[in-house]
Amino acid sequence: MDFTFSEDQRLFAATLRDILSADCPPEAVRSSWKHPDARIHGLWETLGGTGVLGMTVPESHEGLGMDAVDLVLLLEELGRAACPEPVAEHVAVAVPLLRDHGSAALRDRWLSRATTGDVVLTAGSPVDDLVLAASRADLMLLGVEGALHAVSADLVTCTAQQSVDASRRLARVAWTPSDETLLSDDPAVLEEWLDRGAWAAAAQAVGVAQQLLDMTVAYVADREQFGRPVGVNQAVKHHCSNVAIDLEFARPMVHVAAWSLATGVSPTDGGSVSMDVSMAKSLASDAVDRACRVALQCHGAIGYTIEYDLQLWLKRGWALAASWGDSRLHRRRIAAGLGLAQVRRA
Repeated sequence: MDFTFSEDQRLFAATLRDILSADCPPEAVRSSWKHPDARIHGLWETLGGTGVLGMTVPESHEGLGMDAVDLVLLLEELGRAACPEPVAEHVAVAVPLLRDHGSAALRDRWLSRATTGDVVLTAGSPVDDLVLAASRADLMLLGVEGALHAVSADLVTCTAQQSVDASRRLARVAWTPSDETLLSDDPAVLEEWLDRGAWAAAAQAVGVAQQLLDMTVAYVADREQFGRPVGVNQAVKHHCSNVAIDLEFARPMVHVAAWSLATGVSPTDGGSVSMDVSMAKSLASDAVDRACRVALQCHGAIGYTIEYDLQLWLKRGWALAASWGDSRLHRRRIAAGLGLAQVRRA
């Protein structure tokens, strides 16, 4: 098997980086805090127009018909930019689940419009109580009593909840399950639901951690103390090196998990798709957590100020580390897959 990304895949990621650099700079992320739905003007429409929102939509519904391997580098770029739009929940979780498990009527109603961004899809998590972007979503995938439901906005009541990251709008969602909303009660589909969400969070966390490392290295190379850059101090070098090492372990595992999700088969001996995803999420959560702590320590007092851009990625990193299960939950899930323990959801 070949895990090398194609030239087209790298070009798509580079194109998205350019778009986010122009349309989602730090000042735009800050401005999203004041928007009722944490939006950046025109960005969602741009992502729809460039095909990002329709990457996993099948060609029969006007999408690009791509898979998780094609998507993983883009999710890293979304994390690197701290993009506030619910792209991952839309294209990496909700669309694939509707595509693979929804009825023909459900697919026909939602997928073509999801491609262009005319509708916003999001997904709750089986291990979290809150739903991202629920207040602006047209369709939500929500779980209850061992079943996954596709619930339209007119059937739910959202109660906003405060988030450490003001660009991630969270809500508690009240709704009544019915046969009409049922998407699947197959345990395998429920595992896939967690797999897709945890993997998408892991890929974004890798992007956040890389951005934090880049910012920290640049800062310690420029900041002088006692007449020399603080980055020449061995302790500072060790801190940054530890983050780089964590990323070198986490990123390839996220890519392996993307391949597993795309093919439905784990490339690891005795492994499974769920175990690959949980290994990716546990490593990525640990990597971004260390990146946050090191960045904050190496920046010193300025790292604590809300005026400094570092806090945009610190808050996103903390949020992603816990989203769709933290590293402890996913290590328990790996242990359960190995027959060493029973998995607990909380």
